[in-house]
Amino acid sequence: MNSKSTYNSSYSLPFGEGRGGAKVTLVGAGPGDPDLLTLKGVKALAEANVVLYDALANEEIMNHAPLDAIKIFVGKRKGCHEYSQDQINQLIVDNALTYGHVVRLKGGDPFIFGRGSEEIEYAESFGIPTFVVPGISSAIAVPAYQGISLTKRGTSESFWVITGTTSDRNMSNDIALAAQSSATVVILMGMSKLSQIVSLFQKESKGEIPVAIIQNGTTANEKMGVGTIDTIEEVVAEKNLSSPAIIVIGEVVKECNKLKGFYEEFVAAEIKS
Repeated sequence: MNSKSTYNSSYSLPFGEGRGGAKVTLVGAGPGDPDLLTLKGVKALAEANVVLYDALANEEIMNHAPLDAIKIFVGKRKGCHEYSQDQINQLIVDNALTYGHVVRLKGGDPFIFGRGSEEIEYAESFGIPTFVVPGISSAIAVPAYQGISLTKRGTSESFWVITGTTSDRNMSNDIALAAQSSATVVILMGMSKLSQIVSLFQKESKGEIPVAIIQNGTTANEKMGVGTIDTIEEVVAEKNLSSPAIIVIGEVVKECNKLKGFYEEFVAAEIKS
């Protein structure tokens, strides 16, 4: 589909274009389901001369870009780094100055562990106007698709969203702090650190806290495993869960109507044992 035939209104930045028509729009593609791309994101893509897109952006979304737009895959995912971040920054600038409107399409929301701010700052350092179209973050949308509400009256008053793996490949220190709270904890990019995460929560005597792990959330390939801190590693092995996945830790997992049957069976099995 060429979205220009669907959206006739012109998409323009509030502050116009840079020299030679250069401008950069950072677009959040959402968590995976292409229907979760925002209308503003669709309109931005429809006016793109160049699209630099992520590994985490569903490629069906590219149908909203003009057929003659230049499309460059710059995927970044564990074990799949087509370009370094510095190279991506330079590609954004080079293409904007050469062709005009560059749309940088990133999975989820570009400012939630997406390094979007770095890309915007680099483009602006060359005098290129920038604009941001927020995306629906997987941290909220993926649990919601399974009926898991990150906050619930009487159960959870707040939630943490934490990266499981920092830029130096270590586990975030914030997870230890989150384990001490009563908040719901959502961990992105944390599967490689699952054993360490489990140990931290067990150290706080929270072995019975419910856990849901959702792989490829909101897509046709979605898989989920549910357990507790004490059992979740066995569940992961049994269901062969891996990245990309989101880890949700907290009583709200048990409160989800879709999962209540699991917990009734789980409690009954515990009593028998």
